[in-house]
Amino acid sequence: MNNLRNTYLTLFFVGWFFFPFNDFRGYEFLGEFKNESGAYFFLLGFFVFVIDVVNSGKISIPYRSKVFRALSLFLVWCIVATVLNYNAVSESYFKHTGGVYRFIRQYISLMISTIVFVFYFWNVIYKWSFVEILYKIRRILLYCLIFVFVYGFLETLVVVFHFFPAKYILSVFDYFPFLDVNYPPGERISSVTYESPSLGNYLITVSAWMFSYIFTEKNKYRFVPTFMVLFLMFFSGSRTALINIGIQFMVLISVMYSMEEYKRVITKGLLYTVVISSFLLILNGEKIVKSIEDKAESLNFRKNLTTNISNQSRFGMQYASLQVFKEHPIVGVGFGQETYYKRFHYPRWATKNNFEFRLHYQNKNEKSFPTSYNIYTRLLAETGIVGFGLFLYFILMCFFKSKKIWKEAKEERKILGFILMISFLGFILNWLQTDFFRQYGFWLCMVILIKLINESPAQKTTTKLN
Repeated sequence: MNNLRNTYLTLFFVGWFFFPFNDFRGYEFLGEFKNESGAYFFLLGFFVFVIDVVNSGKISIPYRSKVFRALSLFLVWCIVATVLNYNAVSESYFKHTGGVYRFIRQYISLMISTIVFVFYFWNVIYKWSFVEILYKIRRILLYCLIFVFVYGFLETLVVVFHFFPAKYILSVFDYFPFLDVNYPPGERISSVTYESPSLGNYLITVSAWMFSYIFTEKNKYRFVPTFMVLFLMFFSGSRTALINIGIQFMVLISVMYSMEEYKRVITKGLLYTVVISSFLLILNGEKIVKSIEDKAESLNFRKNLTTNISNQSRFGMQYASLQVFKEHPIVGVGFGQETYYKRFHYPRWATKNNFEFRLHYQNKNEKSFPTSYNIYTRLLAETGIVGFGLFLYFILMCFFKSKKIWKEAKEERKILGFILMISFLGFILNWLQTDFFRQYGFWLCMVILIKLINESPAQKTTTKLN
């Protein structure tokens, strides 16, 4: 193996260790990737990979894959939809930004996730056996989760249980790269991320990989990774994480219950849960009960619609996007152009007494564009029913093909199929609350899926790794 490949392989692993670290000041020229520490290593790794391609004259592109072709169709349509709206795009202007410039920046960001990272991830893993893919990637994600959990546990002691001596230990983390110690409001933790929803997004990415330890390991510690995910999910206070990981976990339980050898495991797991919960209730029952009540209350979106600023903004943005779609149903208004139109459709119930709209979304001097809070309503508005249909076809293809692999494959392919199925489910649900494509875990899962589809079971190796 040449030195360049060794280098970009190392950067791949380092990037996956650091990818949840986004609580730091980055470089503005990187746009939405400026605070994504994992992206720094992935971009550097891609640069080294390109040098290796130039030197060797060899590159692998999965152009024959139906999954990759489906993605390519969507990428092409984003350009077509914008070209068809060129006259309006060229005249659009808001927040000191023209429509054409906005499209270029947004499309470059899209290409970084869907082409740069996909090509890089694919060329890292396509020579690996299924065993290597499973154990190497999962191991680095576990190391990362342990770090995130230790930080999150100490943070929980401070912000939830008010055990302030833990602050002295947390202060040591200020010396760690890509990390600024802070304490989010509202008795919620964010660990190494900059806010609780970001921690939830990270947990959705790693949850299926951690669940898989239950099936591949035989020791008594195989449930610990799942426990760490559930602990961080609960104390993050992220509604998105609570719902998405809750659904992923229920799928895990249903899968285990369908397998005879794991029915006893579920019974023991419930017993341990009762014991641990009882112990926590004894230590600080009032605090735990209040925390559970707060989580349940936060899920009552209808009740909180007029009293919760986050819900007002979230649903207000989605409503405005749908109004834009109703006016431009076929091809949309062009990729990255949604805000130029939806700012005229913000509902009164969303903007009333909402400082987020006053200070950020409707403030022309604030350069950052408002988020859509939902990738599906965003694509309906920007690319119309055609672009939305292509994207939906692509992500559902990923989910159902991984589900088929899980049901039909054996050994490592089956475990990878399970991981991909649970992961794709989480990402698809998560996009109901986020509007960005920089879901590194999704693109990694996509290239693993292509690998699983392209190679028959007879071609895989079952060599055990240390």
